[in-house]
Amino acid sequence: MGMFATGVTVVTAGRDNPHGMTANAFTSVSLEPPMVLVCVVRTAVLHQTVIDSGGFAISVMSARQGHVAKYFASRSRPRDETEFNGVDWAPGPHTGAPVLGGNLAWLECELTAVYDGGDHSIFLGTVLDLGRSGGEDALLFLGGSFYEFDADKQ
Repeated sequence: MGMFATGVTVVTAGRDNPHGMTANAFTSVSLEPPMVLVCVVRTAVLHQTVIDSGGFAISVMSARQGHVAKYFASRSRPRDETEFNGVDWAPGPHTGAPVLGGNLAWLECELTAVYDGGDHSIFLGTVLDLGRSGGEDALLFLGGSFYEFDADKQ
């Protein structure tokens, strides 16, 4: 499955004690109403935070955010109140989940349903708010590595 190229997101949840993780299992589900899904491994700290908070945010990573994606994919990052130290972010207006700065786009979602996905849960979210930065260079993931996609070179 690692040979399927995907975009890269950071999923976040929690207002008072936020957590985040890098995810590429993310997709649009419906335009009316706007809905997305993201798959989160059940052992991730973020998993219970999404359930407890009833919502989540998605930040779509730009090509210049490989270091941010690597940070939120690292098992050695802090899982306490210092997890977001040194990361540019602001609380989402609806859920309070961190929305990362410098992204290509962001979505803030209400948790609508949770489905069994083996060792993951499939979180279905109704989009409450969204935005776009205007940049066009995307961060991609393929074969265990990050790649920068430059729209101007295509």
